Amino acid sequence: MTTAQNEANVVVQAVADIVPTLRDNGQKAEELRWLPDENIQLLEKADAFRIVTPKRFGGLELPVADQFRVLAEIGRGCPSTGWVAAVWASSTWLITLFPDRAQEEVFAHPSVRVSGGFTPNGSIVPTEGGYLLNGSWRFNTGSRGAHWNIATTVLEKADGTHEEVVALVPMSEFTLADDWHTSSASATGSSTSTAKNVFVPEHRVVPYADAIYHTVADRTKHDTGRDYGLFSYILTTTVATLVGTARGALELFLERVPGRAIAYTAHEDQAQHPLTQIQVAAAANRIAAAEALLTRWATVLQARADAGELPTVEEKAAIRGEGSYAAQLAKEAVEILYRASGASVIQRSVPLQRFFRDIEGFSLHGFLLLTSSLELQGRILLGIDEDNPLL
Repeated sequence: MTTAQNEANVVVQAVADIVPTLRDNGQKAEELRWLPDENIQLLEKADAFRIVTPKRFGGLELPVADQFRVLAEIGRGCPSTGWVAAVWASSTWLITLFPDRAQEEVFAHPSVRVSGGFTPNGSIVPTEGGYLLNGSWRFNTGSRGAHWNIATTVLEKADGTHEEVVALVPMSEFTLADDWHTSSASATGSSTSTAKNVFVPEHRVVPYADAIYHTVADRTKHDTGRDYGLFSYILTTTVATLVGTARGALELFLERVPGRAIAYTAHEDQAQHPLTQIQVAAAANRIAAAEALLTRWATVLQARADAGELPTVEEKAAIRGEGSYAAQLAKEAVEILYRASGASVIQRSVPLQRFFRDIEGFSLHGFLLLTSSLELQGRILLGIDEDNPLL
């Protein structure tokens, strides 16, 4: 067993140990509309925030398949906590695509937490020594507990042309609106963040295209094969949360079902009913299939990174399509279990209803939308241009 595998196993076990606490804190998190401090502290103690930080900065720099294991385990305990952890992981990894000077600033704290998104909003204009950033970004998951924030925006050049860029800014430079009131993913605290005339040094602004293709100047590449295709990597880490959520829902269902009568029938033990047995098996198989799809593509991403290559267009399209299909399978598994749980499941004190609502909300994310992802995959299979910059 390699050192990386040992390190990954330690983190996975540490997270597994706190799953009961994450689950117990679920209702409190939903009421707060943000993660309890205890959740963040326990995850930091478990080294969950060091899994993507480069080793040269004191991180673990785990292979992508092991990152998947850690993030899924968090989602098994609390879906919203898992979603935030996945955003922090993928955004923190994105820092490795910035110039070395920016990396040194961010990774001065190995357990750094980074939030952000990839929808261009606002504007950024040149000024002496850097730029001035203005704008608002909605659905900024994890912003309430992040140290840094990534803002994708539009650079207004002196010659009148425009270019999409990614700006890296301390989270303290943003103001956060109290506007996250939702029926699902309530605890993710995905508030709107706003920047007003925020100065950003030159070395913390990179062209969007350079980030996508890993061509940023003045950057030292990973020394252990961690240069993954940007959007393929983000999809893999995101869907890990949905797989973990489905695993957790299955556990919760199995805990509740023994001895439960089926209302208004003669059946006194739901577990003995053939339909329940079929439903449990159908859900379990969907979870296994979703996990197999993600594990397969995590292996491909790692093999490419180890070879110093990015995924091919065909591989990226397949990851997008199959990854979204894995998300769909995980969602369907939770839906089956929820609908087999009887009316009592709607009580806020029953964690399964929160798992159901959260995964329903996660699956609506534009990047996971099954129809769009299958369309993209299908275009490539048919030999048609992808016509999508987010591949």
